Amino acid sequence: MKEEAVCYTCLNENCFIKKHLHLEQMKKYVLKKNTFVCKKSNPFITEGDPIQGLYFICSGKVKTIKTGINGREQIVRLTKNGDTIGFRGFGTSKRYLIGASALEDSVLCNFSNETMLEILQNIPEFTYALMLFYADELNKSENNIRKIAHMNVRERVIDLLLYIHRKFGQINDVIDIELSRKEIADFAGTTEEQAIRVLSNLKKEMLIKTVGKRIGILALPKLRSEIMEHKYFN
Repeated sequence: MKEEAVCYTCLNENCFIKKHLHLEQMKKYVLKKNTFVCKKSNPFITEGDPIQGLYFICSGKVKTIKTGINGREQIVRLTKNGDTIGFRGFGTSKRYLIGASALEDSVLCNFSNETMLEILQNIPEFTYALMLFYADELNKSENNIRKIAHMNVRERVIDLLLYIHRKFGQINDVIDIELSRKEIADFAGTTEEQAIRVLSNLKKEMLIKTVGKRIGILALPKLRSEIMEHKYFN
């Protein structure tokens, strides 16, 4: 399904494309993008498939996944409006290193390999910004690996809750993203049963509440204090 999304009126100020629309050269490239709607739960990137450029989220929420040991799905990133998808492997690999699917009905903008390479070759300001983005993402990944390696299951679930609270915010006392218990487990690197047990305990301790699949944080400072030794920073 096609849906027009005009870059110049887009409200996603953190989008890479939006940030560079002040450059005259960008005008011809935004005309080449493909915009489409991805329905909830549907994939738009399959791990191992040939790279078909970069995706930018116009609206909605997306999870990126990677296959781990024994074919287990591991959620490696949760994204929202303005975020970039498919950058891992772009320029260095001919295939996507991750998969991606919509957590809710989402509007996505795709810039083909050819268009992205033209932008990178002809607009130094964009290329420099993308280089800094890659460096920042690498730093985050390395810090996260070190942190998670020293966390127990409860701490990993709490770390996830703080992450989604920080990333998506809380509306009407619940975090503005709906994740299944399996998705929480896949992101925290544990089993669904263990994730449910931790959430149940946090609920009994009056640290969180649940409304259907959504979770609300009731005691943010207490949750932060539990993982402070792992260098959690707001």
